[in-house]
Amino acid sequence: MKRDFSQRFGFLVNDVAKLYGEQFDRLARERIGLSRAQCRLLGALAMHGDEAPMSQIELAHRLGLSAMGVAGLCDRMAAAGWIRRQPSATDRRVNEVHLEPRAQEALGAALSIGDTLNTRVLAALTPAERAQLLALLGKARSGLVNLSTNEEAPA
Repeated sequence: MKRDFSQRFGFLVNDVAKLYGEQFDRLARERIGLSRAQCRLLGALAMHGDEAPMSQIELAHRLGLSAMGVAGLCDRMAAAGWIRRQPSATDRRVNEVHLEPRAQEALGAALSIGDTLNTRVLAALTPAERAQLLALLGKARSGLVNLSTNEEAPA
């Protein structure tokens, strides 16, 4: 028996994310020589800011990747000059990760790629529909965040 899952929220949002991610990855590799994962790492560091250094472990948690996966990603990105790792002054087991100045330009290019891709992907929607789509996805995200927050709280 063939079943259609195309109108189910979980299936649809995951399929859209997969397809969007594949397109972004292709364009980012072609235009700036970085993968989607590398762009996400730079973005996570930029969103964190410079107020306090981010550890590799915290970076792995924010990206939803394993510590080992982020270590390999950081190895390659440090060797290419995108990031700098240094041991923590307070805990020698911890590596702190910092953006190198050249990463800012790459982040700008990655955002431009995302903006262009968004325009192409959402071209069939009116400006009002685009705004509504983002608002509705934001509400769905909030619902998921609240769900996980409520599950973690003691009963």
